[in-house]
Amino acid sequence: MKTAPAGCRRSQATNHKDRFVPMTIHASAPMRQRRHRAGESAPLEEHDNDFAKQVRLSYGRAGHAALLAVTLAAGLSAPARAADYPNRAVHLIVPTGAGGGYDVFGRIVADQLSQRLGQAVVVENRTGAGTIVGTKSVIAAQPDGYTLLVGGLSNIIFNARIYEEAPYDALKQLVPVAIIYKNSYIVVGSEQLPYKNIGELIAAAKAKPNSINLATAGVGTGQQLSAVAFMMATGTKFLEVPYKGATAVYPDLLAGRVDIFFDSTTGALPFVKAGKVKGLAILSNERSADTPEVPTMQEAGVKGLDIDAWIGIFAPAGTPKPVVEALQKAIAASTPVLSEKFLTVGGSIMHVPVDKLDGYVKSEFDRWSEIIKTAGIKLK
Repeated sequence: MKTAPAGCRRSQATNHKDRFVPMTIHASAPMRQRRHRAGESAPLEEHDNDFAKQVRLSYGRAGHAALLAVTLAAGLSAPARAADYPNRAVHLIVPTGAGGGYDVFGRIVADQLSQRLGQAVVVENRTGAGTIVGTKSVIAAQPDGYTLLVGGLSNIIFNARIYEEAPYDALKQLVPVAIIYKNSYIVVGSEQLPYKNIGELIAAAKAKPNSINLATAGVGTGQQLSAVAFMMATGTKFLEVPYKGATAVYPDLLAGRVDIFFDSTTGALPFVKAGKVKGLAILSNERSADTPEVPTMQEAGVKGLDIDAWIGIFAPAGTPKPVVEALQKAIAASTPVLSEKFLTVGGSIMHVPVDKLDGYVKSEFDRWSEIIKTAGIKLK
């Protein structure tokens, strides 16, 4: 038989023969009265309800304090906890590698947020399975505003539609905080390409389908799907040559081993400005301020092909509304600086009212779902 530790008695429960619980030694009534008269707070037992007394009798004064702490924590509402947000570093997850469009956007926004919020905003690149690993890590994070996501067409829209089994449901598992950046896609051609404009390219592709090589940044990427949307709108067909990312395309494009590439204006801008590739047309209704000489699709005679590659900030579903509003306020206050910085990387500021964010994301989901379904694109 075990010996009870000092200050403990053996539990009377028959199914816990060797369980010991703390005993409480109470001060006598005169001592309690002396303490009270001396200006000390009256002992807890003089104010407790019967339940608390029973807990103290079984588990001691320390157990009562623990119960009180749990009760207070349970009663603290999410808005109350959010009142001092943020009180530590915020982590902004970029689901792509360093140097890409998501990463550039994330670092620009993180710098401004850290200044507005008064706390460090740390950018973390979490890559893997396209943009899936980083995105899922944010979905699984505590919804407290300290883990945020850089999200755009690829990880918010495309991933839900191009896989036979969707890796997550961004519309339900994430909440849009702000969508503030956009660029478009541009059709660029090798310098060896004999066609001078998009009209000549379309005519050649129609006359001889699959005779023109199209580089893509991989199945299900914005670069590929913008090209698919173009082919559907123009009735053309190119021979697709997939690469592992946009960066890998340019050596072959510059050397003339592939003919054309649909890239974001951000990614293509350095090559177009340097005269290393031909800028044939912008897939937008507005010309880019950085490449004003490149016409829009509408100007080239292609109607209804207006594609914005947008990027924003997302949080896990369930993030308290006051936290989301604090982030939105900080971003809104940073708009003038963000607008200037976005222009330097080939993009522009985008204004989606906070009360329209959910509707905008849903409309984009519906639009691209139809394109992906019609094209028959599926990944396992």
